[in-house]
Amino acid sequence: MIEVRPSQHMQNLGVVQRGASILHRPAAPFDLPTERNGAQAVIDQLFAAVEQIGRVHSFAKGMGLAAPQIGLDRAAALVLSPDPAAEPIILLNPRVTAASEDVDEQYEGCLSFFDVRGIVPRPLHFEVTSTDLDGSDKTVAYERGLARLIAHEIDHLDGLLYTDRMRPGINPIPVEEYRGTGSTWTY
Repeated sequence: MIEVRPSQHMQNLGVVQRGASILHRPAAPFDLPTERNGAQAVIDQLFAAVEQIGRVHSFAKGMGLAAPQIGLDRAAALVLSPDPAAEPIILLNPRVTAASEDVDEQYEGCLSFFDVRGIVPRPLHFEVTSTDLDGSDKTVAYERGLARLIAHEIDHLDGLLYTDRMRPGINPIPVEEYRGTGSTWTY
């Protein structure tokens, strides 16, 4: 029997894998509301991809997906909170506008290289300004695990991977060694 690695499984689901140039360059922002229909189409594709991925893998810590991860060079991301009752968070042209100096380090995974997990320092609190389909800006504060998820996706839109945020000398570990699968982050 041939074992399919987690990253191969994600690739089979349409997730662009590490090494692809689209993951290493900033995504093109939307001109909203002019590009409203195009932005909505990208959002719809993100929802469809997240639904497909969610059918084969559960995410106790929540999950996110950025448009470049499904081959779309646009500044859009979708984040699902670990709280199943929470509304999905849609990010268009997001930018961090404030961040706390207080950080913590937790393990993160990425659908674009799902075979490993890495410990990443992130602010415990930050504010993000993003654009709605109607062109208006909104600023929202996020904390702890949700802040981590949002930061991870914004990094994708800026052409960064979580490994770019890891401290020097620290390397990702194989998913088989990671002991946090199925549990939420602890604070």
